[in-house]
Amino acid sequence: MKIADVIGTVVAPVQHPFYAGRKLLLIQPLDARFRPVGRAQVAVDRAQAGVGDRVLVLDEGSSARDLFGDPWAPVKTTVVGFIDEIEIRGDVVYRPVEFNSIPPKSKNKQSNNKQ
Repeated sequence: MKIADVIGTVVAPVQHPFYAGRKLLLIQPLDARFRPVGRAQVAVDRAQAGVGDRVLVLDEGSSARDLFGDPWAPVKTTVVGFIDEIEIRGDVVYRPVEFNSIPPKSKNKQSNNKQ
C-alpha cells in the first residue's frame, strides 16, 4: 500500500462499463516525509474520499480486482481508506487538521483518573 493525497477528481464520459457509477480520483503518491513522489495517478474510490484527504492506496491490480470481486475488472489503483493518524516510534507525525484538537495518545503516561 501507499500513502497519497487526493488532489482532484476525474470525469470521463466515455469509459469502460466497469467504471459506471464509480468515482475516480486523482491522487499524488507521497514518500515517507509526505513529499510528492512520482506522477499523479487515477484511482477508483472505495473510501468516499475527496480532494484534500490523505489516503491509503492499493496499487496492485490483482488485489484491487479482488476488492471489486471481478477478476477481469480494468483496475489497478484503488483508494481503500482514510488516514487519521500516523505514528512512528511513539511520535505522531501526521494528523489531519480536523483532528489536531484531540490530544495525541501517549503510551508512556499513566491515567490521572482517581477513584
